[in-house]
Amino acid sequence: MKKITGFSFAYLLLIGMILVILSSCLTQKQVKYLQRKQKEDTTHSYQNRRTSDYKIQPHNNLYIRIYGLDEKSFLFFNKQSGITNYAVESSEIGLYLDSYMVNDSGYIDFPLIGKIFVKDLKVDQAKNLIQSLVNEYLKNVTVTLKMVNFNITVLGEVVRPGSYKVYQDKINIFEAVSLAGDLTAFSNRQKVALVRQTKEGSRVIYLNLNSIDILRSEYYYLEPNDILYFAPLGIKRWGTETFPWALIFSAISTALLLISYLKL
Repeated sequence: MKKITGFSFAYLLLIGMILVILSSCLTQKQVKYLQRKQKEDTTHSYQNRRTSDYKIQPHNNLYIRIYGLDEKSFLFFNKQSGITNYAVESSEIGLYLDSYMVNDSGYIDFPLIGKIFVKDLKVDQAKNLIQSLVNEYLKNVTVTLKMVNFNITVLGEVVRPGSYKVYQDKINIFEAVSLAGDLTAFSNRQKVALVRQTKEGSRVIYLNLNSIDILRSEYYYLEPNDILYFAPLGIKRWGTETFPWALIFSAISTALLLISYLKL
């Protein structure tokens, strides 16, 4: 009777160990991006709000260039960083060095024209304002304006958490993830916290990177000073990224030794 009870205990122990090990494994559903709800959905085009409603704020950097037929007439409007290396001058770093920083009061100091108030203007609005001001001095010229950098902070279960400078006017959430070296296996992709600063204070939005619906989200494109936090999955403390064959074989061996011992 004792041997039967012992065998039952050994078998239950074996099954229990295997179930615990299997429950600690990550599934593809937990780590795969952009999953479709239905297999028959073959749509490859998704609408999202690409045009940003972001308004220029102090400490933003604006790259502004004036172009026209007569280079000598508009050259003095353009800021020169003094860089002589063409590769650097034409790079994103060169654009940053030749940009204008918006001061705490919301002004940029533009050659000849002087101080221009651009705070709370959209990029297109600021461009049109400067174009109208330059037109008072020159004819047949074109103004180019874009925001060349802003900060994005990525925290939590990523390979390289930190704050990153973005030298472009738009960046989507997957590009931000790539800056941080991608997510770890134990990152909770279904509940990503996006912290965005508004006039009323900090706002937290939760996004699901596992779902392909993220491509339709109005938060797919990030704004300056956005913070992304990737929380860990609950199984991180005892979980495993790959299938634990070694642990399973070890559990089976232990159970078999116990059964053999109980037969004695």
